[in-house]
Amino acid sequence: MRYDPARPAGRLLLTPEDKEAPARARRLGQLGLAEHPDPALDAYADHLAELTGAPYAMVNFIDENRQFFAGLHLSDVARPVVKADGTTPVLGRELARDHGFCPHVVVRRKALVLEDVCDYPRFAGNPVVDEFGIRSYLGAPLIDSTGMVLGTVCVVDVEPRPWGRPGLETIKSTAADLVARLERREADGLPLL
Repeated sequence: MRYDPARPAGRLLLTPEDKEAPARARRLGQLGLAEHPDPALDAYADHLAELTGAPYAMVNFIDENRQFFAGLHLSDVARPVVKADGTTPVLGRELARDHGFCPHVVVRRKALVLEDVCDYPRFAGNPVVDEFGIRSYLGAPLIDSTGMVLGTVCVVDVEPRPWGRPGLETIKSTAADLVARLERREADGLPLL
């Protein structure tokens, strides 16, 4: 299934409603996150990519309208998709809220494992599949001690990946570790890493 912007999205392809987005945006502002790249979060994304062997890794914060990758790892292994008009989309620090799979993780409040996104009609039509060639996803929510989902940690690949239980445990434990580091930084003014 390929994403066709001229075709109205079916119910399964819609990004879920996120009622916590305004409160999350305020909380992220209080924490000083989601506005600027953070070298410590880039290093965290590099570490996550190394743990999983994935070409893309992100620390993603989501507000009402967009996703912001405060931590981003892009490997040379990631192959860009060349569109019919000869352009090559580049994954930057921002992504529309209706692109990708992290908004689903935030609303579900639990990890999501997609070994091959094309096996799931709900996700196969997502714009990142065609625009960036994304074929697999592994992500977990960043839930702080207030119960707020701040965003996600995730890895993606341009090939199907058998993440399995080890991948799930890795992404969940890295999410918990990162939340603890963020809260320590907030409480004590300590560096993230």
